[in-house]
Amino acid sequence: MHNTTKPSWFRILTKAFYRACAFRHADLRPLLFAWAVCLTVAVRSAEPPIKPNILFLYTDDQTFDSIRALGNREVNTPNLDRLAASGAVFRNCYNQGGWHGAICVASRTMLNTGRFLWDACSLEPNLREEAAQHRFWPQLMRQAGYHTRMTGKWHITGVQPADLFDEVRHVRPGMPNSCDAAYERPKQSEPDLWQPWDESRGGHWQGGLHWSAVTAEDAIDFLERPTTDGKPFFIYASFNAPHDPRQSPKAFNALYPPDKIAVPPNFLPSNPFKDVIGCAHTLRDERLAPDPRTPMAVQTHRSEYYALISYLDQQIGRVLDALDRSGQATNTFVFLTGDNGLSVGQHGFMGKQNMFEHSMKVPLLAAGPGIPKGKTIDVPVYLQDIMPTTLELAGAEVPPHVRFKSLLPLLRDGHTVHYDAVYGAYMNLQRMLRVGDMKLIWYPKPNVFLLFDLAKDPYELNDLAADPSHAAALFSLKERMARFQKEVNDPCPLPAQKMTAGSGAK
Repeated sequence: MHNTTKPSWFRILTKAFYRACAFRHADLRPLLFAWAVCLTVAVRSAEPPIKPNILFLYTDDQTFDSIRALGNREVNTPNLDRLAASGAVFRNCYNQGGWHGAICVASRTMLNTGRFLWDACSLEPNLREEAAQHRFWPQLMRQAGYHTRMTGKWHITGVQPADLFDEVRHVRPGMPNSCDAAYERPKQSEPDLWQPWDESRGGHWQGGLHWSAVTAEDAIDFLERPTTDGKPFFIYASFNAPHDPRQSPKAFNALYPPDKIAVPPNFLPSNPFKDVIGCAHTLRDERLAPDPRTPMAVQTHRSEYYALISYLDQQIGRVLDALDRSGQATNTFVFLTGDNGLSVGQHGFMGKQNMFEHSMKVPLLAAGPGIPKGKTIDVPVYLQDIMPTTLELAGAEVPPHVRFKSLLPLLRDGHTVHYDAVYGAYMNLQRMLRVGDMKLIWYPKPNVFLLFDLAKDPYELNDLAADPSHAAALFSLKERMARFQKEVNDPCPLPAQKMTAGSGAK
């Protein structure tokens, strides 16, 4: 509600103006000016505040350290760099994991419903009912007075974007179609038949224009074409890149000769637990490279990954340029994140179905009016926190069913306690909990625990679970994981009988 009652000073000046009119020789100019100013103020005070626009840029399979401005000197991302410089960077942004191999389904369902992982999983069969009750993110934004527009990847079961957004373009599936030549490559003794720039392979090239360019074109059109209803816009631009097949123009691949790409410090030819944690070589993502992994294969895949990210960066730059040209940049908040991370040769993995940082963490950039430029926030958050953040920016109440938290307090002071623990899970095969800099990973089937100090060991190379000097930390994290599992309705609870101090790795 906005107060439409005229202030008392407005009534006093109006009465003075009319009284002065009774005198033939009175100089009315000062009174006329004062009355005009007060009238303007009074009218504006009766108008609702202008709501900011929201531009949401969503990438696919983009790990947290794949942006040059965030410390990766191998990749070229000038447009993501300028977005990072124009606002805030969250360095510890997590996804909670997934209930099957398509981690993006869980990530996107959580984002659009506001539910934590296992509640979102339980909700999945009834998402049509959720839409009927107008609880999806775009529906909540529409109720808050926004014109909602969407393009690109959706990948949420049971409900379509056309049922939720005002405008929808080029809805894409979970991934572009791939082909046999994209898998089990490259091999040391065989020619590599895959060429990322070969448009005849389809994939991202299907339809004649790279899907990243199509999504950018749609977003640009949304920005250049004002909403017909005069409402602020909410644009959901969801890119399929850099998900495989890792295809991009030849000029971008030329930027990254494979033999110039570093082998990650946490490279392993094979992960010793892969078969019991759901990451065997039969898993689609893991079949992209030969098993055991070779440095040459990992360098090749990482070079193509960077090339696709650089091409994606160019397309995002076009969108940001269009926002600047539109004249609406000063009243628009821009959020960029990915749905999950990716291994690309780290810890013996190629995919994202594991609990290591490279797979659980994604970039999160936020820019807009009032957000300090160049701000870095280390407090752990979830990417799905973007949803309640935009609701708060829209002046809407965050519904009780939304478990994620607004980022605005962190954007204001940078160190608010957001979550006292960060949780992750993959099916009933892996669990993770981070408290402070200490991180616990649990593999239920072999009942194995891994413990890492992320401050001293960011690449998760040194497992501390069997170290007697860390027995207390291991015991504390096990206890906290058991409690947290109850809070999130985890279907695979940690066995109580295993909760003994100094139990080591088993």
